[in-house]
Amino acid sequence: MHRRNDIHAPLATLALCGVFLFGSAACQTATPAPARQAPPLTVDSDPVPSPDPPSSAAPAAQTGPTAITQQNGRYTLRANAYEVRLNASVIDSSGKAVDSLPQDAFHVYEDGVPQSIVGFRHEDVPVSIGIIIDSSGSMYDKRTAVDQASLDLVRLSNPQDEAFLVDFSSEAYIDQDFTSDITKLQQGLGYIKASGGTALYDAVIASADYLSKNSKRSKQVLLVITDGDDNASSASLESAIRRVQDLDGPAIYTIGLLFGDDVGRGEARHARSVLSELSEQTGGEAYFPRSLRDVDGLAHEVAQDIRTQYTIEYRSTKSPELGGYRQIHVEAKEKGYRGLQVRTRAGYYPKTASNPSRSNSGTPSGN
Repeated sequence: MHRRNDIHAPLATLALCGVFLFGSAACQTATPAPARQAPPLTVDSDPVPSPDPPSSAAPAAQTGPTAITQQNGRYTLRANAYEVRLNASVIDSSGKAVDSLPQDAFHVYEDGVPQSIVGFRHEDVPVSIGIIIDSSGSMYDKRTAVDQASLDLVRLSNPQDEAFLVDFSSEAYIDQDFTSDITKLQQGLGYIKASGGTALYDAVIASADYLSKNSKRSKQVLLVITDGDDNASSASLESAIRRVQDLDGPAIYTIGLLFGDDVGRGEARHARSVLSELSEQTGGEAYFPRSLRDVDGLAHEVAQDIRTQYTIEYRSTKSPELGGYRQIHVEAKEKGYRGLQVRTRAGYYPKTASNPSRSNSGTPSGN
């Protein structure tokens, strides 16, 4: 992204290969592609430091689930279990949220294999949130409602949450770095000018990278508000989703303002499919209001969903060194409930020495 602060530039050094969603082709990231010449920066707000470009230093090797070490002639077997953290929402057959289930109601499968749950929480934990607003020309008349909804999302969130603000048209800009201050976010919204095209996929990738490098919270969310189809990105939908999955990245909630005379049926249909896919693959939810009057209410729903999720941790039975995409499926069954559905991310790519996508170390966590 650029300034109003530039966080798009580091993307040029990331090898975003054309691998499709479920990893049907190989992706080599060992040698970053040459940096693309960044356009002149546009500064119309207080500067916010951009993240440093990815380090060229070789990452430390990560061992598999087990490793044998030798010291003073003695051999020791050490376990290095690969734990995966999920944030999950549950609804019943009538579409109502269910927030009172015990741990033994949940069953986790990775690539069809049952997994053992080793951690379970159901509490309101602080979140790092990125608010990404479409600032293309067609959004001009929708901005007042969108700004109000964005601020209300933060007001309704955990007081310890942190949020940053991005707008995108043909390029992506950061208008406010991480803050819990509503006044600063309101000022950031004032920097947004509606013009240009819609580079949605590029904005998602840049924002996910920025979140990965700079967030203080392990639970992470992106909220995308847009009124049309992508028409300006250099990346594809598949590469955007792949990048988020590579990062064990955020859940993406989307609000598609796909109504009005300026949105054709074909464009609206494709945009709806794109936003639904982004949310489904990352564990978020896609919303499609019928009018601007509904947008603020949806911000309330997103805030409520984030604050009432279950956190489930399991220890993968498959070595991370095997690599490859891992599909996740979670079921919930409990006496007194029928047709429970669990929403969480669809899968992940394990972090190994050959796939060090996430710059921050620690237990993988995807939201």
